Amino acid sequence: MALELLDAPPIPGWLSQAYPFRRFGAKIDGRLVHFVDEGTGRPVLLVHGNPTWSFLWRKVIPGLPSHGLRVIVPDLIGLGLSEKLPSPGAHTAEMHVRSILGLVAGLGLENLVIVGQDWGGPIAAGVAAREPERVTGAVFANTAVLLPRTPIRTTWFHKLSHVPIVSEVLFRGLNFPVPILYRVQGNPKSIGAFEKKAYHYPLRAWRDRAAPLGLARMVPNHSNHPSMALLSETDNWAHRFDGRTALVWGLRDPILGRALRRMTEAFPHAHVTETQAGHFLQEEVPDEITRAILSVTDGR
Repeated sequence: MALELLDAPPIPGWLSQAYPFRRFGAKIDGRLVHFVDEGTGRPVLLVHGNPTWSFLWRKVIPGLPSHGLRVIVPDLIGLGLSEKLPSPGAHTAEMHVRSILGLVAGLGLENLVIVGQDWGGPIAAGVAAREPERVTGAVFANTAVLLPRTPIRTTWFHKLSHVPIVSEVLFRGLNFPVPILYRVQGNPKSIGAFEKKAYHYPLRAWRDRAAPLGLARMVPNHSNHPSMALLSETDNWAHRFDGRTALVWGLRDPILGRALRRMTEAFPHAHVTETQAGHFLQEEVPDEITRAILSVTDGR
């Protein structure tokens, strides 16, 4: 059943100048999902992670429609201009996959290329694992779609998200980690005052800040963590997938820079681009990501 498209939530002029795309809203499982829909042709799904939104892809989007591609860029529930949830616990990997899968199915996307970074990787891969006939290409950037090795080790960031009271004060009171995103970049200046303002914009109020904490807690810290079920699905899919793939990696990412080795083992035929970017490499090397997407879609 086709989606009923809704008007996109308004944004201020200073933001629309940097983010001048066709935007829509749609109800998925009763919740508003905001997304960009640019161009016509073979669909490409760009999925962001924590704590960003579709604005992160603004430098990648323009280079794709002229090559006969339709670019779909959603905001995950709780982030960007999509509907906010009141509790961090409402954020589960299962919920986010169902939401994006609902958008893909509702838009009738076929012969789809998925592109994911951070949590966008396993969420997009979850869509592919559940409806593999829709997905024929994949590009991943600084993400993890495989089951973590045991014993599971997490970063200080993810450990902090489980500390009672302190995590609520930091994530919801101080909008952590938005003020320090530049610290995980290869070039810290790539997330300057304007970018900080743009990433802060959808999370201005305390009540809207459940998602960054919820997605941080979604990272597995033990073998029985709820997210392990999704990662088992995506791990199995990754090792079976025979479509065109590409990996674009920021080696100076302190969070996932070292994850490239395992990803190349899972996707041995992928075209690999190594860069000196950090975690949010869309801000630093957007042209490399665009070229990787075009390498996957060329001739298909």
